[in-house]
Formats: sequence, C-alpha cells, structure tokens
Amino acid sequence: MSVILCTAGYDHTIRFWEALSGICSRTIPHPDSQVNRLCISPDKRYLAAAGHHTVKLYDIKSTNPNAILTFDGHTSNITGVAFHCESKWLVTSSEDGTVKIWDTRSGNVQRNYTHGVPVNDVVIHPNQGELISCDRGGNVRIWDLGENKCSHQLIPEDDVSVASVTVASDGSMVCAGNNAGNVYVWKMVMRGDLTSIIPVCKFLAHHTYITRVLLSPDVRHLATCSADHTSRIWSVDLSSPHNVQPGDALPSAAERDPAAFPLETTLHGHQRWVWDCAFSADSAYLVTACSDHYARLWELGSQSIIRQYNGHHRGAVCVALNDTAVGN
Repeated sequence: MSVILCTAGYDHTIRFWEALSGICSRTIPHPDSQVNRLCISPDKRYLAAAGHHTVKLYDIKSTNPNAILTFDGHTSNITGVAFHCESKWLVTSSEDGTVKIWDTRSGNVQRNYTHGVPVNDVVIHPNQGELISCDRGGNVRIWDLGENKCSHQLIPEDDVSVASVTVASDGSMVCAGNNAGNVYVWKMVMRGDLTSIIPVCKFLAHHTYITRVLLSPDVRHLATCSADHTSRIWSVDLSSPHNVQPGDALPSAAERDPAAFPLETTLHGHQRWVWDCAFSADSAYLVTACSDHYARLWELGSQSIIRQYNGHHRGAVCVALNDTAVGN
C-alpha cells in the first residue's frame, strides 16, 4: 500500500480509500464512539484512532477489523494523537486536561502532563524530545521530555481557545490557530540544548473558528481549516528579518512584513465546517474532511478538486494520509 488514506467521523466508521479512484477499499466499524482524530504510523504499519475515552490501534495490513491494542486512561474526548518517529510511543491530548504518552507495545501510560483545562491538540517536535500542545484556556505549551517539564508557556490571546498547533518538519517554527480566526507564528531556535521561542507574527486567517492548522512537509505552505466552510493555503516566507526577541509580544498584522504569510488560495466547495486536512508528501495535494460527509482531494497548483470521497453517513471530521516511501 504505497498510499494510505483514511477518514472517520460521526458515523462510527473508519474508511480507507483508494486515493486516485475514490473507491472505499475497507471499512472498520468503531462502535464505541465517534472518531475525533486519526494518525498513521511513519512505517505505515498502524493506524491510531482517537475516540471519546480511548485510542484504538489497528494493524493496517491485517484484515482483522478489531483493534490490536486499546489505550485506556483518558476520562473525556481525545482531541489529538501522534506517533513517535519509530512508533515506540504515541502521545494524546484530551478534554480531560491532560497530555499522555503511551507505550505502543504494552498500552501503558508512560508520562502524564496536566494543563488544567481541556487540551485541544498535541504534536511532536521533529527532534522527538519535545511536545507542543494547546488548550481551551488560550495556552500553547512546550514540554521538554528530557527534563520532564513544561519549558515554555505561550498565551497568544488570553482565554481565547487555541484549537490547533503545527510544527515545521525541520523544527524551525510552530504555528497555532484559535477560535478568533487568528494564526500565531513563532520561530523555534536551538541554542545549545535550549529551545528559544521567537515571536514572528499573527494574522487573521478566517473570520470565525479555526479548526486546524497544518504546515506542509516542505514548509512552504500553511493550510488552515475553518467553520466558514473553507480551507485556505498561505505561503510561508520567513526569509525577511524580524527584529523581535524571545519574550517580545507578537507583531500584529499591521506591524509585520505582509509578505510573511500571503494568501495563496481559498479552497471553495465545502458545504459545512471543514475540520481536518492532510498534505501529500510532496506538498502538492491536500485532503480535507468536512461535516458535509465528504472528504476531498485538492490539487493545490490548479486549486481544483481532483476527487471526492463519498461514503460517510455523517460528518467526516478527521483524515490521515501517508504516501511517503518507506524502505522495507
């Protein structure tokens, strides 16, 4: 399976798709709850599905519809899930106010970090030594796994829920999107063993809730999804100098270089909220998941829908795509 594409949502099913034909090749029932997030392991062996209280791990190559492992320990909706680069552990975020690290062999909790308010998303820094999470109280936290503590707490807008975070594949920046429609950008600079967080800019991406932010693998594009029925693609250009230091306030859209994140395109065609998105490995395509039951494959160069994936009976709220080459 060179391309693995799957979607899920409120109809209690996980669907695997043939990306080019649009045919649903496999359906896995998920009767316990809706599925909030999906993540494919880097080696394409496993699919993690985050539901109401549990994460279920599936063997992608097996025809067995049952999970091979269940991660049970959260007490509320699970909002984020991500794999370690060698799939040795995975991390989850939850509305129960915690971020947890799980051993993928035993299913046991290895670490537990507390936000104190519902956590909306979590990602793993490419160095595999830091986590970045965001919460309903408006916080973005960076967790140092070596020191086993929170190393940075960023508060872009007090009490405005931060819905989503994304980190560049080269570790150079982190972006966050909030319920006011704003995107915040920070540079991440390694100085010895310490990570410095340098504010770059903020800009209004949508006039209502942002549901997802995602940097492309080549770090040249930022995708944002929103309750306004659109996904938008922004160019990433941090080559111009920004005279800000760690601890400074974020420059506003009026103060920043307007060329830093120019809008490339708005993807029209969704009929309801757009909840999630995934880039292809070459950053040329984007798959979106929408409350209108459809997932869509967009060719970004032509800004056109290449394929619609039709099969969900209720809203599609999460998508996972892995089309990277994996050595045997």
